[in-house]
Amino acid sequence: MAAPAPLRDCQAWKDARLPLSTTSNEACKLFDATLTQYVKWTNDKSLGGIEGCLSKLKAADPTFAMGHAISNGLVLIGTGSSVKLDKELDLAVKTMVEISRTQPLTRREQLHVSAVETFAKGNFPKACDLWEQILRDHPTDMLALKFSHDAYFYLGYQEQMRDSVARIYPFWTPDIPLSSAWWCPELPEVPRYVKGIYSFGLMETNFYDQAKKLAREALSLNPTDAWSVHTIAHIHEMKAEIKDGLEFMQHSEAQWKDSDMLACHNYWHWALYLIEKGEYEAALTIYDTHILPSLQASGAMLDVVDSCSMLYRLQMEGVSLGQRWQDVLPVTQKHSRDHVLLFNDAHFLMASLGAHDPQTTQELLSTLRDASESPGENCQHLLARDVGLPLCQALVEAEAGNPDRVLELLLPIRYRIVQLGGSNAQRDVFNQLLIHVALTCTSSVHKNVARSLLMERDALKPNSPLTERLIRKATSVHLM
Repeated sequence: MAAPAPLRDCQAWKDARLPLSTTSNEACKLFDATLTQYVKWTNDKSLGGIEGCLSKLKAADPTFAMGHAISNGLVLIGTGSSVKLDKELDLAVKTMVEISRTQPLTRREQLHVSAVETFAKGNFPKACDLWEQILRDHPTDMLALKFSHDAYFYLGYQEQMRDSVARIYPFWTPDIPLSSAWWCPELPEVPRYVKGIYSFGLMETNFYDQAKKLAREALSLNPTDAWSVHTIAHIHEMKAEIKDGLEFMQHSEAQWKDSDMLACHNYWHWALYLIEKGEYEAALTIYDTHILPSLQASGAMLDVVDSCSMLYRLQMEGVSLGQRWQDVLPVTQKHSRDHVLLFNDAHFLMASLGAHDPQTTQELLSTLRDASESPGENCQHLLARDVGLPLCQALVEAEAGNPDRVLELLLPIRYRIVQLGGSNAQRDVFNQLLIHVALTCTSSVHKNVARSLLMERDALKPNSPLTERLIRKATSVHLM
């Protein structure tokens, strides 16, 4: 195989028809190095890691607008900070905008700056529109593709997440950096990273066969592509192919375990198969060995969500968790006032409830209520009143042992929870909550809800051991 493509300097970006407004070749190369790591879901030590590259990038050209756009965009897309609470981030975004006004930028670069600024204000749909404007004229702009893909994910825009990639897919020829891990003339076909991104959107919209085909093609070119592994893990999860899923994760582990930004999430998928089988101790071993250490080391929102979601699922299954919620709380507690994503808020709440911390629970709920009443264009705050707050209140009622109230809150919004974002597999925790509480309802009004939900689940995901366990439980209390 040929060597990896060299990092692109000013001329190389011009040749790619994606010129960057800087005279610094070093800044251009560091921009490429940062983008490459973002796409690969890893901090590459040979490149200096994302933080190292961004630090050197700013030093190489402090007025490089696209350097500021990728730096601020990556912080914002991580959803762990908001300009409202993080003064340093707020200043960084304002500095980016000021620089863009004093520099002769291309139209594409101006749109990038506007999109990041708009995302910072919480208007994710408008930010996506701006990134899509870029992709219409510049379909090989990977930064616009990745930022829009992630934002669509946060919005629960599954079709847009798929179609955004479909529109640019034919333009990614093998000679384009990041189309494949290596350019190999014997493999003329492949936009490899784009294949992996596209496969995820296809999977989330239930095109499982097509998604698996693309993900496997990507992995045949580069087995270390953790995102394509992730797509296949999802497919096995959604189809309740537990044996195949476990075998796949075991056989591929050596290839993806060093992807520091995604390995924890892939281990989470592995643990889901074990929970499905009822092998709770094995699932907890994965949690203790991989998921909690990753959370404590990174504090990344994906690791937070994985930890909380996994513990909540095990808790619903009646598994004793010891002090594990207390281990998670110090990380989630710091974000109780963020309200960047409602999806995150629900998981922070799981932690404060699980750790029996009423003060943090109250702080989260009261500040979320305030955010829902605040004026502005923040899409999450606008959605909080109708969907976010009822969901959070349902979690509180479940912890308080009020199953009928949980159903009253959740049943009217269950088909709107997709608007909170996340994947189908991630949001399944809320489906499971509905079923578990329905099994313990006392109201005659809710008598047949558990039966209905279980029949629906069994039809959508046949051969699920977890569903079979829940059906047996329903039968034992004469609900089936």
